Amino acid sequence: MKRKIAVMCVLALTGTMMLTACGNKKDNNNGKTSDGKTAIRFATWDVADDVDAQQKLVDKFNEEHDDIEVTLEAYGSDFDTKISAGMGSGDTPDVMYMWNYPAYADGLEPLDEYIDKEGDDYKNDFYSTLWNYNSLDGTTYGIPVGFTTHSLFYNKDLFAQAGVEEPTDDWTWSDLQAAAKTIEEKTGQKGFAFQMKPDPYDFEMYLWSNGTAYCDEDGQMAGQIDSKESQEVFKMFQDMEKDGYAIATEKNGTDEFRAGTAAMYVYGSWSIASLNEDGMNYGVAKIPSFDGKTSVSILSSSGLSISKDSKNKDAAWEFVKYWTGEECNKARIGMELPVLNSVVESEGIMDEPEYAPFYEMLEQSDGHTPASFLIEDWSEISENLSLSVEQIFNPSSYMDVKDVLKEAADAQ
Repeated sequence: MKRKIAVMCVLALTGTMMLTACGNKKDNNNGKTSDGKTAIRFATWDVADDVDAQQKLVDKFNEEHDDIEVTLEAYGSDFDTKISAGMGSGDTPDVMYMWNYPAYADGLEPLDEYIDKEGDDYKNDFYSTLWNYNSLDGTTYGIPVGFTTHSLFYNKDLFAQAGVEEPTDDWTWSDLQAAAKTIEEKTGQKGFAFQMKPDPYDFEMYLWSNGTAYCDEDGQMAGQIDSKESQEVFKMFQDMEKDGYAIATEKNGTDEFRAGTAAMYVYGSWSIASLNEDGMNYGVAKIPSFDGKTSVSILSSSGLSISKDSKNKDAAWEFVKYWTGEECNKARIGMELPVLNSVVESEGIMDEPEYAPFYEMLEQSDGHTPASFLIEDWSEISENLSLSVEQIFNPSSYMDVKDVLKEAADAQ
């Protein structure tokens, strides 16, 4: 699953033809356009309306630069395939969206020297937590573009119907369980929804919140994923489902929440637009904590990277600065959460109750490295973990938590 804000789908053929045609002015031998400008290819994974909005921003950059011309290439669901092929053939776009740094770092330009030349104010304007998700082994390969943390969504109408006080930012999981039980008893609707087969990347945040992780700093899972703290997390979710006041869903819980059949679920900011369109009476709070600990969220993050093979890295960096700067951050509000402190402040984002918890979770989630950055064969491990978790949460099996996690650790 890609760590990005936009939802990916298949790009229409006509759009692909149009965007490909735009790049025909480039001479691949010298990195110049036919009229002598420095040619920069920019690859995005977005589609449809998001691509249209991005094209307008690219056009504005081109209008303001007499010496650089950027061509937008929209790869849609073929993004990974085309980036991988480009790196293999030496035909990688100069600038590209990025999330999977462990997989692509060898083909990316290290950016720390570029960042240092901009000065401390440049780097400090970005939320510090985001740098950890755009770096690998101490080297920065991407400039933050967008992100979402996760927060607790709750249905205000179901809470009122059940006579339960709404969640607060100092809620614990015990508070959530008590509220969920009462809501189920009073309304007949489930108090909480979570994924039966969650993306392991996302689910690790609950382990972090309870003082553990999938693996240690060396990527070893034994003693971590099967630790007492890890077992407590998985057992808690399983017990909520067994007791009947929570439901393990086939998807992510948004459908049940929108339908009013689940009063709470934890998710990213992606669903805010659809919930607002529905006119739903909902609220957002920080993720509940385990007793005596601070809750932590995973980040779904996107960055902008430069190809190591680019012939025009300085021009590419000029575009990266533009695309990740204040103007474009403001223009993309609604498509993604701004990554700059200055934009969040100037646009009053923290005054909007549905968005503020995501930034509060961001502030308290620093210092955690996802297992996908630490385990070399993460793709295979992730697939196996997903199946293991499903065995725990699937009501047809409800396998023993301790046994499943021990087996997962031993299988590495």
